[in-house]
Amino acid sequence: MSVSLYYTARRATPLTDSESAAVARVVAAHRTSFPYEDEESLYVYDPRTAEPGQVLDGSTKMPFDPGRLLPVIAHVLDSVTELRRALPDADWRVHMDDLDVPWDEAEGYALPGMRDADLAAELSAAGRDAVAGAPDGRATLGP
Repeated sequence: MSVSLYYTARRATPLTDSESAAVARVVAAHRTSFPYEDEESLYVYDPRTAEPGQVLDGSTKMPFDPGRLLPVIAHVLDSVTELRRALPDADWRVHMDDLDVPWDEAEGYALPGMRDADLAAELSAAGRDAVAGAPDGRATLGP
């Protein structure tokens, strides 16, 4: 079972050309600086397929590797924070499946512990241990 981060911005008026350009810049910068080529990163859906009132919609599937989880969450939420700041008058919803990600004016979107170096190291070690202990060399969930 996978977990994904979803992000949606709604408002009555469509994006202006300058807002569309700002969104494109954030997405391009995110893709350039994303730490893992083989993981899903910030993915903004084609605006032509959006529901009425949606000006931005996207998702990111979280990695199965526990050691990559926090860096991916932090990177994607930082990018979504930039997107929200580029479209401040939209109504935003950011959530990880059923868990809403809180907005803070100073910090932006963040989850508790996502920048905790000790927690990241612990998750990374757990991921290495799971892979090393699996018979086929791949991490498994459950028995």
